[in-house]
Amino acid sequence: MVTDGVSLGISALAACLAARPPQPPAYLWFGSGRVEFLAALINAVSMVAVVFVIGSEAWQRLQHPGSINGATVSIVAVLGLLINLVVAWLLSRGERNLNVRAAMLHVMGDALGSVAAIAAGVVIWLTGWTPIDPLLSILIGGLILASSVGLLRAASHATLAGVPFTMNIELVGQALAEVPGVSEVHDLHVWPIASERLALSAHVLVANLASWPQTLHLLRAVASDQGIDHVTFQPESPAGELQPIQFVRR
Repeated sequence: MVTDGVSLGISALAACLAARPPQPPAYLWFGSGRVEFLAALINAVSMVAVVFVIGSEAWQRLQHPGSINGATVSIVAVLGLLINLVVAWLLSRGERNLNVRAAMLHVMGDALGSVAAIAAGVVIWLTGWTPIDPLLSILIGGLILASSVGLLRAASHATLAGVPFTMNIELVGQALAEVPGVSEVHDLHVWPIASERLALSAHVLVANLASWPQTLHLLRAVASDQGIDHVTFQPESPAGELQPIQFVRR
């Protein structure tokens, strides 16, 4: 529950910072949106650490069983489960991004732990068989670890400005290249600048620079259809003539 509280605090702080516009003297030109990726990464790493700590403790309990008050365990676990379900319901009503997903992982992990504790408490109360407690802890820890590794991979990828896993950059490039007046698209880059924002930059070879305003409008429309709202296109002519770089922001 303590780690859940810290996780929620980190996520809330990251969400507040991400909502702030660019401010001097830091000059984070895209704002602080990427701090949510960092928060998700921290929470994913902490969740993996918690799983290993619980696993280690469970192993020790298997080797050296101790006395457990099954009724007390179940009562405390029920209270914890109710709290986690309320928090999970609140999180489900918010944005669906990596930051919230990381906070939800902590909450649901603790909720599963509470369910396991309730089951273990009832079994111990009725039968006195204490190994059920560490065995269920290891089982739940394995399930949480599988989700944590997936989140850790996604958070690391986003923090390093990787192309979103849900996007096929080849299809994006092909769609841009099929815009009337465009001969070729190269040096194409797509990266996340916030949980809900993507940026794109590319060099565009056009047959006629005079029609660039119309071509640019179509390129922006294609990017918007792909969920990309911050684009930078550099037009180039077949003869090598360059037009000044155009920064387009929607």
